[in-house]
Amino acid sequence: MPEPAELEALLRLMPPVTESDTAVDWDEITDSWGRPFPAAYQRFMAVYGAGMIEDYLVIGTPEPWVEPPDGDDADMRAGTAFARVLWQESRKERDLEGTTPRLIMWGVDSSGDHLCWDASDPDPEQWPVLLYNRGESIWRRYDCGMVEFLVGHLEGEFPTCPLGDVGLFGRGGATFLTRTEYLRRLRSGVDPWTGEPDPFAGMYNYG
Repeated sequence: MPEPAELEALLRLMPPVTESDTAVDWDEITDSWGRPFPAAYQRFMAVYGAGMIEDYLVIGTPEPWVEPPDGDDADMRAGTAFARVLWQESRKERDLEGTTPRLIMWGVDSSGDHLCWDASDPDPEQWPVLLYNRGESIWRRYDCGMVEFLVGHLEGEFPTCPLGDVGLFGRGGATFLTRTEYLRRLRSGVDPWTGEPDPFAGMYNYG
């Protein structure tokens, strides 16, 4: 079966280094969040899994919603809860003022930006990306899905860089590492992103 077009584009820009090691019970996800998640996102998890793009953008593990949310604020549950607080306290671009989106966070970066869906529509294929840019303290809407957003960012298709760091914007390609592969490289004594020997890489217990 062919991949969704947006995932095919991402595969060209960011070929998987390893197979996904992320197992997800999508029925549990649907039941707990009250919505199925987008098909392209589910395929992303099957092909790539949870992990990090270029030591900057973390794509977390899909988690069922629990009340109260727990975990680190980079995780889906706690990150979503924090994003909802940010929504109440932060300014928004004009088209978002007065709206009440149903936020679900799917990514966070080293600049403190939160990448979410507006999951208000029962059809997950209609979910846009709502992004909180921490440096500018503002929410913006991108009328595309999660995978389309990653492709657009790497290809520089947006009028300005959406994220707080321009390193990936328009770069034309990137490396994605699962946490397992990231730790394996560290323990082998190399920089996970360059592959160059790093005498400090294997000194610590990284979990």
